Amino acid sequence: MSNLACIIVEDEPLAARILIEYIDQLSSLELKGHFKNALLAADYLQKNQIDLIFLDIHLPKLKGMNFLRTLTKRPQVIITTAYNEYAVEGFELNVVDYLLKPIEFDRFMMAVNKVKRISSENSVQFIPAPSTQTAEKDYLFVSVQKKKIRLELADIIFIESQREYIRILTTKGEFLTKVSTVEIESRLPSRQFARIHRSYIIALNKIESFTAEEVELKGHTLPIGRGYREKIQQLLS
Repeated sequence: MSNLACIIVEDEPLAARILIEYIDQLSSLELKGHFKNALLAADYLQKNQIDLIFLDIHLPKLKGMNFLRTLTKRPQVIITTAYNEYAVEGFELNVVDYLLKPIEFDRFMMAVNKVKRISSENSVQFIPAPSTQTAEKDYLFVSVQKKKIRLELADIIFIESQREYIRILTTKGEFLTKVSTVEIESRLPSRQFARIHRSYIIALNKIESFTAEEVELKGHTLPIGRGYREKIQQLLS
């Protein structure tokens, strides 16, 4: 695997200097830039391909968590912060790790190794279906307990984020695989699937009923996130 291109989004000079020193010690990381606020980082990401972001939470102009929500194609993210109360929210947004300042080098290495492992798994996690196939025959392969399991897209009911894993519920059973919802969402055709919540992606043709706040699919009731309601209402109407 090639080096991971990374950036630092951090407004505290000391914290940024420590991260820069840590990154310099790892040949697997290549630092592309340091930004003191998220707006500058967002502008950079529009023009450049990055694998990993080291992100502080309390930033000027745009907070770290809000910044993450603005990214449509999100790199891997490691949160670096002095505040532990945002950990649950961070993992709900599928961050790879959550490091509390002051950050020790061995803990930093553990987080980076986790990113490397996920990146390696994701590079072979899915085999995309040929574009000439019909929707009924579209499929993907996912890793389940060291096996590659073929799933027909037509069988998927919904996908649920469970931190580092996702649960894929199908008409033939459920499967747990280690991959982010961002990655699997990028592999699904938008004409068939939609994200309704930061934790849920659903198959549109499996919807049995819906309101402004929830949908029912094959006996399962799932919430529609506040930020997704307008889009979902337009899509289903």
